[in-house]
Amino acid sequence: MSDTYDHPLDDPAADPFEIAAAAAADIARITGVDHHDIALTLGSGWGKAAELLGEVTATIPATEITGFSKPALEGHVGTLRSIATPRGKHVLVIGARTHYYEGHGVRRVVHSVRTAAATGATTMVLTNGAGGIKRGWRPGQPVLIADHINLTGDSPLEGATFVDLTDLYSMRLRDLARTIDPSLDEGVYCQFRGPQYETPAEVRMAGTIGGHIVGMSTALEAIAARQAGMEILGFSLITNMAAGIQTTPLSHQEVIDAGREAEPVITSLLARVIEAL
Repeated sequence: MSDTYDHPLDDPAADPFEIAAAAAADIARITGVDHHDIALTLGSGWGKAAELLGEVTATIPATEITGFSKPALEGHVGTLRSIATPRGKHVLVIGARTHYYEGHGVRRVVHSVRTAAATGATTMVLTNGAGGIKRGWRPGQPVLIADHINLTGDSPLEGATFVDLTDLYSMRLRDLARTIDPSLDEGVYCQFRGPQYETPAEVRMAGTIGGHIVGMSTALEAIAARQAGMEILGFSLITNMAAGIQTTPLSHQEVIDAGREAEPVITSLLARVIEAL
């Protein structure tokens, strides 16, 4: 890496997969776990789910791992954890998400996913807090992501890299989640660039093109996970109804509060789903 770059992924000549491999080697060295089976990214509202998964064998500040940065957003814990489940699987829990709106580039946004794949994980569980469009949904409700619409105008794929996104969010895993909670609804997630919340007109647009959920993460990570050959399960916690559907002003505090109130239900659900994988 050139000395002119403060972060290894900012160097356009660097290979992001080599950096992910170095990060995976850091995780193996620090945790003593050579192979992880499942990776879980904890979004807003989902932070305490890791406590129910099993024995935490290691907790690592994200900044100690190659290519990771401290989260910029309140509600993200800033650590990586290695957890051993009662069924003997190892779960890498990522509490250090880099959001696209931070302006660091897509490579840094998807570095955690590529690192997870490099640790050996074949299943990627992505969670987020998001706004709901679908009538009948309520704040505090978890929903499955059935598909997404990427409205960032960007991609983690570089060059002539063609990746099939059919069944990006695994039907098999969604069906498995519904065996845990048959009441789970699902919808199409729209990732906007952010960091501003969507306008009522943008929410109407999202609904017109087939969206049910609006947020600022997940889609770019899911593309990178598919490129890495992972099977993907996505959950959104509906933290508020989107602008124009909800008539009161939107705020990040509202997202945090909704997550806190829904925490007992969603963390138990997620832990049971992870255990069933």
